[in-house]
Amino acid sequence: MQKDESVSVLGEPLDMCGDAPMTGFYRDSYCNTCDEDVGSHTVCVETSKLFLDYSKAKGNDLSTPAPQFGFAGLTPGDSWCLCAARWLEAYNDGAAPRVFLSRTHKRALDIIPLDILKQYATDLN
Repeated sequence: MQKDESVSVLGEPLDMCGDAPMTGFYRDSYCNTCDEDVGSHTVCVETSKLFLDYSKAKGNDLSTPAPQFGFAGLTPGDSWCLCAARWLEAYNDGAAPRVFLSRTHKRALDIIPLDILKQYATDLN
């Protein structure tokens, strides 16, 4: 798998999303991606109870531990590399979590316009 260049939506080197729990398509703490990442795990979010409940209702339970996969489950406030299409779906349904632009891979822009991401940014001055 050829990893894409690690560049954020801001055009700068991609910052680490989170390592507690370990996140990313590569489980390297970054929202790095490649052509094989069909889910585009490129949006670094700060999880919220609203979003976690929403995701569970949509069939992707991110809050329940799955020890067989070494996954402790997410809690509100955790950083996580989310699939761009799921973030956009949550946005359209009024449940999108906050976003770290410096930690969000530029490939997210293939799915989500930057002006929408900026509305949810935690790291804009």
